[in-house]
Amino acid sequence: MSGLERLSLFINRLVEYLLFGLGFSMALIVAAQVFSRYLLNYSIFWSEELARFLLVWLSFLGASVAYRRGAHASIEVVYERLPAWGQNAAALATHLSALLFSGIMIFYGLKFAWFVRHQISPALYMPKWIPHGIIPLCGAILAVHALAFLADHVRGKKS
Repeated sequence: MSGLERLSLFINRLVEYLLFGLGFSMALIVAAQVFSRYLLNYSIFWSEELARFLLVWLSFLGASVAYRRGAHASIEVVYERLPAWGQNAAALATHLSALLFSGIMIFYGLKFAWFVRHQISPALYMPKWIPHGIIPLCGAILAVHALAFLADHVRGKKS
């Protein structure tokens, strides 16, 4: 196993633990908000904004885990009917496309996070670059995974 593959697996393991923590936190926050609003007649004003930010983070991080596990959307029936060289070309195109997309996420994600760096979220008083920073971060994670898959593909392993 190459160093790049080990790095990809290590990052994925950390992201999976983070996903569990974020998902559990979001569930607790939303449950507390529902309990407070309907039984205590009091709204936790910051809970909806935090839940929204957590959902965005869960979505982006979950996409990186799905790509690493090969659980992203694909058309297997078409892929399986291709000849070996076609499957090889399709896998290569998939990973090169993912690398290109991750580069776009990094570039424009950093650009946007820089643009909103002085804005503050209304309920949490948090700089908006923090919740928007997930875009370039996940772009970097996807790039590591794509590079690991490409390296395996070049060495002849199936990915």
